[in-house]
Amino acid sequence: MKKLLHNYIETFKGLSEEVWWLALITLINRAGTMVIPFLSLYLTEDLEFSLTNVGSIMMCFGLGSVAGSWLGGKLTDTIGYYKVMVRSLIGTGILFIALQFLTTFYAFCLGIFLVMLVADMFRPAMFVALSAYSKPENKTRSVTLIRLAINLGFSAGPAVGGIIITTLGYSGLFWVDGITCILATVVLFKVLNPKKIMELDNVVVTNPDSAYRDKAFVIFLVAMFLFGVIFLQYFSTMPIYYREVHILSKLDIGLLLGANGFLIFLLEMPLIKWLENSKFSKTDLMIFGALLTASSFIILNSTTWSGILIIGMFLMTIGEMIAFPFSNAFAMERAKKGNQGEYMALYSIAFSMAHIFGHKAGMQMVNDWGFNNTWYMVTAIGAFCVILLLILKSHLNLKVKLLK
Repeated sequence: MKKLLHNYIETFKGLSEEVWWLALITLINRAGTMVIPFLSLYLTEDLEFSLTNVGSIMMCFGLGSVAGSWLGGKLTDTIGYYKVMVRSLIGTGILFIALQFLTTFYAFCLGIFLVMLVADMFRPAMFVALSAYSKPENKTRSVTLIRLAINLGFSAGPAVGGIIITTLGYSGLFWVDGITCILATVVLFKVLNPKKIMELDNVVVTNPDSAYRDKAFVIFLVAMFLFGVIFLQYFSTMPIYYREVHILSKLDIGLLLGANGFLIFLLEMPLIKWLENSKFSKTDLMIFGALLTASSFIILNSTTWSGILIIGMFLMTIGEMIAFPFSNAFAMERAKKGNQGEYMALYSIAFSMAHIFGHKAGMQMVNDWGFNNTWYMVTAIGAFCVILLLILKSHLNLKVKLLK
């Protein structure tokens, strides 16, 4: 056990102090957005909105996320990642506090759109900052550390949010959300001020390529959108499948979904460290991650035994642990040839678009075709994702040969 613990700690070594601070800021920020998991309950219980209205509000949520990611990328390339992160965090804090005072449908639609617009400006700026504060050989592990912070934040946030609602009500939740975002701004200002620290990988591109004209990157973005669509089924249609088909209790469903976060916390960093030292390229590893995730759906149709759900969750979690860090590292590496903010914004938008279409598409397929046919269709989408990644690999290999 002592050796295992030592080896686990070793996987975190070599990461810069700035990356650790960025992970802490991300943890505070993500734990702070605890109002999001309770949003539908707040809208139906406190504001007494209809489910149709809630659906429209969630659409504004997704549109704000897309617009914020795009704007964040533009501003990052114009004024720099530090200024964007500061403005995003403090703006999100103020808007979260103000959101509780909006009680009409149209006002809340506008309010949640603005919250997500400002909040998701942070993402592309954070990715560019992460690239600047990481040595080239540590970028994938730096991404993995940020993912751990996000997962811990999302795990702690709902639990703390439940306690706050019980004691202070929904109003307290908005106040705590806003204050934590402002606290994250203070930490950012104190520890990552560019006047006080040096960048480890400063990229200056005199004639940047447009991400929109980068054929390989466009193929990659479509593949990531498809991957996002299948991955998100585990957080929308899959819990319903657990309840209605396998008759699992809420506790069982919670434990099964919680196992995803626990495995990521326990295994992701050692796994990434090991894979970084392997002979496989980032594209190879993305293909493998997508294959594992797609296969986690098709195996559900092979038996009615409920134990298959654990196997499916395990396959999806390993696939996620491989696909996300290496796809993120691929995007950061590709961004060095162009406007970094633009590249990282489009990477964020690919997953924001998956949020907009993935949940609704999954629910619609279940409603029209049933669960078994839905899993076949989701697997087919995963297979298309893999084909696109194989095309990407072939395209990149051809370019290398031409350069030689």
